[in-house]
Amino acid sequence: MVATHLPLGQKNLPKPMTFRQLIGPSFIILGLGLGSGEVILWPFLASNYGLGMVWAMAVGISMQFLINMEVERYALVRGESIFVGFMRLWQWLPIWFIFSTFLGFGWPGIGLAGATLLSQACGIANANLLGVGIFIAIGAILTLGTVLYKTVETLQKYLISIGVPAIVILTFWLAEPSDIAALGAGLIGRGEGFVFLPVGIVIGQFLGAIAYAGAGGNLNLAQSFYVRDKGYGMGKYSDRITSVITGKGARKSFSLTGNTFPLTEENLKRFRKWWRIMNIEHLLIFWALGLFTMLTLALLAYVTVYGMEGNEVGIQFVIHEALVIGQRTVPMIGTFFLIVTGIMLCATQMTVLDSTSRIMTENVLLMGTKGKSRVSAVYYTILWLQILFGITVFLLGFDQPLTLITLGASLNAFTMFSYI
Repeated sequence: MVATHLPLGQKNLPKPMTFRQLIGPSFIILGLGLGSGEVILWPFLASNYGLGMVWAMAVGISMQFLINMEVERYALVRGESIFVGFMRLWQWLPIWFIFSTFLGFGWPGIGLAGATLLSQACGIANANLLGVGIFIAIGAILTLGTVLYKTVETLQKYLISIGVPAIVILTFWLAEPSDIAALGAGLIGRGEGFVFLPVGIVIGQFLGAIAYAGAGGNLNLAQSFYVRDKGYGMGKYSDRITSVITGKGARKSFSLTGNTFPLTEENLKRFRKWWRIMNIEHLLIFWALGLFTMLTLALLAYVTVYGMEGNEVGIQFVIHEALVIGQRTVPMIGTFFLIVTGIMLCATQMTVLDSTSRIMTENVLLMGTKGKSRVSAVYYTILWLQILFGITVFLLGFDQPLTLITLGASLNAFTMFSYI
């Protein structure tokens, strides 16, 4: 059944931003992939099977680049999230998006992985209790930031700008020419004793790694929120989520529906300029930087711990990496590696909580609203419910973050293929 209560306004398409003004949303979606596929799943596969599967990494991120650009084009033209468009197609789709988003990303595996690495670096005995503190801190950061989009974008920009170069320098300091040659061979599917896929690989882990070669699952669709909130195209006319404490979110209502533009010569000319520069921004930041970072982290795992006993147990391989890095350099650098990767994982968990709360908020409101909605109030309610769920999982004693991440990744692979 088609929804009939979602009117679409009409205004002229704003002038395109400069490239510098445009930069932002791709850092957020890159950050979503950094803490799952890039730091955990692909290095896990490299530490256990070598570099012969990195071809799938390139396939996965290229596929998600195409998906993301279609999502961005929708938001550019209509100034609303793509979930509003799905609602116009069939009014019961929001139920699927709420269910699949929580099922795929509700498990706090990424945050637990970050807490595990930070507890190892800082000598804290109970990683689960540290995870509780991290989730509370995430909630405070997202709640106290005046404009939600700016809070998330700024944090991810700084973390990626500092963390990625540090890891790149470390990797190429430790790597030998033969290691880089093995990486190149892996890009065409040639591994050590196998072609494309090794015997005995867990298919769920492999499919999950492909899904997490980018954001994965419904989080690709969340790119429409960030494009809209940044003010791309018709998003300039849209409202943004503000804090219920430091902003006006508690009492402010706004429409979920957007505006499109009349097909005049000037508007079409502006659209082509917008589309070209948006493709360049996403290609450079999400695809090129994302692929380079994933390849680098997989290479680092390979040159430090490939074939080491115990790599197959949870995220023990990351701790092994830090120990080997400390042995080959100085112990402080190994500890620094754990801290950087731990913080990156925690930042990813924050962005996941933001994105999933946005998705569920909008779909909850789409099922009930026929006008303006108090989006911020609903968003922060769902955010803190998710945080409480994560804390409950920690307190119940779950201590295998890789299992939770792999479970979520496998579910998100199915979810992603359902809307391609």
